[in-house]
Amino acid sequence: MTRDVPRSGESRTRAAVRCAAPWLVGLAAGALALGPGLGRGYLLRYDMVFVPDPPLGPVQLGAGDGFPRAVPSDAVAALLSRLLPADIVQTLLLLAVFAVGAAGAARLVPAGSGRAQAPRLAAALFYVWNPFLAERLLLGQWAVLLGYAGLPWVLAAAVRLGRRRGPARFITALLPAAVGGFSSALLSALVALPAAAAARPRTVPLAAAGIALVSLPWLVPALGSGASTDPAAVDLFAARADTPFGAAGSLLSLGGIWNARAVPELYGHPALAALRPALSLAALAGWVRLLRGGRLGAAGTGLTAAAAAGLGLALLGTTEPGRELLRWLIGAWPGFGPLRDGQLYVAPLALLQAVGLGGAAEWLHGPEGEGRAGPVAAALLVLAPVVLLPGLLWGAGGKLVPVRYPAEWGEVRRIVDGDPDPGSVLVLPWSAYRGLDWAGGGRTVVVLDPAAKLFERRTVWNDDLRVAEDGEVRTVRGEDPAAREAARLAAEGRADAESLGALGVRYVLVEREALPDTAATTGDPLHENKFLSDSDPLEQVHEGPRLALYRIPDLHVEAVKEELSGLEVTGWSATVGSIICSLAASGSNLVPVRPPRPAGNRSRKETPT
Repeated sequence: MTRDVPRSGESRTRAAVRCAAPWLVGLAAGALALGPGLGRGYLLRYDMVFVPDPPLGPVQLGAGDGFPRAVPSDAVAALLSRLLPADIVQTLLLLAVFAVGAAGAARLVPAGSGRAQAPRLAAALFYVWNPFLAERLLLGQWAVLLGYAGLPWVLAAAVRLGRRRGPARFITALLPAAVGGFSSALLSALVALPAAAAARPRTVPLAAAGIALVSLPWLVPALGSGASTDPAAVDLFAARADTPFGAAGSLLSLGGIWNARAVPELYGHPALAALRPALSLAALAGWVRLLRGGRLGAAGTGLTAAAAAGLGLALLGTTEPGRELLRWLIGAWPGFGPLRDGQLYVAPLALLQAVGLGGAAEWLHGPEGEGRAGPVAAALLVLAPVVLLPGLLWGAGGKLVPVRYPAEWGEVRRIVDGDPDPGSVLVLPWSAYRGLDWAGGGRTVVVLDPAAKLFERRTVWNDDLRVAEDGEVRTVRGEDPAAREAARLAAEGRADAESLGALGVRYVLVEREALPDTAATTGDPLHENKFLSDSDPLEQVHEGPRLALYRIPDLHVEAVKEELSGLEVTGWSATVGSIICSLAASGSNLVPVRPPRPAGNRSRKETPT
């Protein structure tokens, strides 16, 4: 009697399934989270603004004086929209967050328990289904989440920088951060530098140079911009308690977002609020187990340091001495402005807990063939993130719904972009966010003014942030110098055609649907917020039920066509060139991310990466 031996084809099939499983789990999690958003239309939510046929010009590439907060993410979205409709591009980018993040976290879990999938799937699902991701998604920060999804790949590539093709694979791993922009680059630096130091200290400058290289499209214009950061924002953007365990407990559970409207439904349910910290503690216990077993190598040491540093930064804004220090730093140099959003920096802790939960699931699963209690408990641990955060299900409880732009928006854009004369577009009413009724059913979508991304030329809009706190509305001064000057002119009653034209404004767009009822009924939309007057010589070039567009005569407008500087062109060329060369030299479009195992401690069942 002969024993059946599995054919090599069957072994390859099992290996392919094992490799694909975390990607599929990530895609399934993304589908559950986006829900109705998978249909045609645009998901508009706070900072998440996609427009039909997005423009791709010098302004989107970083030209101008404003802070390049949406560079290069808007340019990448616009480039992809040349291949596919923009709403489909948005859906694919959001799904990529879940798939790339889940696959990266899963492959960081050291092999063990034979072919058990539970540890890897536990890490995969936790990393893309936790309060940090949910709150940032509801805040509309898709570009930040793209960088977050790339952190596992950046971590493992950083510890391999000293190896052959290490720099090329590191640049490849930084691709999500390169697209995400400045916050994504900061998170990648927070993870990569400690990991590189733990693996080979001499590679730290190489890691820093790689991050700087992929950041040049936004870094060069940022250093030359006239933007400023309001130190008062520290108090409003500091992490807050959104659980019964205070700010520290909320951050440990990966919550604590500054905006209460970005909190998922049922988040404050007593039972769920009590169990989420327990899940985080179980994940931390699993992480300690993996560390003590020496199975994570330099990646474990580096990620521990990054998570501790990130948690320290997040906690800094929760104390008055810490807030005072942040205000002083931002007042001394606006470059410290990103530190005000403390909760952002718990992202490395989310990755640590994801891998740690994989370690806890491995411990529960135990060796194969020792009964079913362990595997069942491990399977329950895999599903725990979804059970304890149901508010992310199906479009975050209906908060993410697709909408379609009224045709009038396209008409206005064609008029403005078809004008060869330079000059910016001033948008009224003078407020940053809009409550739009496009979703139907009486629902209102609150979103950053879509006009800010609609035109190829620069848009001047009120980028001040108004935040309600304890029944009081507080204002954080915006960063754009042109917007600050326009607001000053309006406050002084001098926002006439001549003054606005001298500021470089050629068009004035009035969004009627965003006006107060009194302004809409009195037929006085143009005078809202003290801009312009009846005596101003304006040409009305569009009149519609939702939008009105006016053109300031040429004799008043002092504007030059905005173009990229030589330094900005060089920065883009260096970044794009390095990414293309790295993709070619890395030998693969995927970076091997499993942490190196210590020498002499390899199981026969484990396959080297």
